[in-house]
Amino acid sequence: MKLEGKNAFITGGAQGIGKSIALAMAKEGAGIGIADVNIESAQATADEIKALGVKSLALKLDVSNQANVVEAFNTFKTEFGSLDILINNAGITRDTLLMRMNEEDWDAVININLKGSFLCSKEAVKIMAKQRSGKIVSISSVVAFMGNPGQVNYSSSKAGLIGLTKTIAREYASRGIRANAVAPGFIQTAMTDALSNEVKNEMHKAIPLGEFGTPGDVANAVIFLSSADSDYITGQVIHVNGGMYM
Repeated sequence: MKLEGKNAFITGGAQGIGKSIALAMAKEGAGIGIADVNIESAQATADEIKALGVKSLALKLDVSNQANVVEAFNTFKTEFGSLDILINNAGITRDTLLMRMNEEDWDAVININLKGSFLCSKEAVKIMAKQRSGKIVSISSVVAFMGNPGQVNYSSSKAGLIGLTKTIAREYASRGIRANAVAPGFIQTAMTDALSNEVKNEMHKAIPLGEFGTPGDVANAVIFLSSADSDYITGQVIHVNGGMYM
């Protein structure tokens, strides 16, 4: 129970990698706030966590809306009493080549993936600084380091998270706050399951270990960075990509 007595706020926690992280953290004893734009899915995940005997709360949250973010963090603090862990996981894609990408698609991805993490981190730090402790873990991506055709907005947003993480780590280390990131590679999800075998084979060729990762692989790295095991680690990125980027 590495996280027993801790309380975690997880954005985009209703499904996919975020849900896997939430369930893994709950099994380690953490109280969980599931913050997601889809409140029905958030509530369903919160109910799964409650069935594990752990306190959980569903919060409807648009991470790009400052007023909504402030309200959600205030509600979380009132309900749980403390905020020990923030997981910046909420993210979207709007893929197309640079020359075809319109301003709306650029702004949408930057607003959710990067601005949202900025707004949530700002509110978290207000609480954590007073506690003089806290862990912030942001979910970046291998494409932040490699780039990826058709994802100039997504790659830029995930690269921005690295700068955000390192700056928070430097600014708030003296307050006992650690900030780190996890950069997943190709992770097996419903999206990758829908790909053709031909496409999957090509993707496998880019991965030295020859297989996709799982949401659980990402969750394991997040648990490490959220626990006391990583207390002397801040401003770092853990790459979970099967060797795709070294």
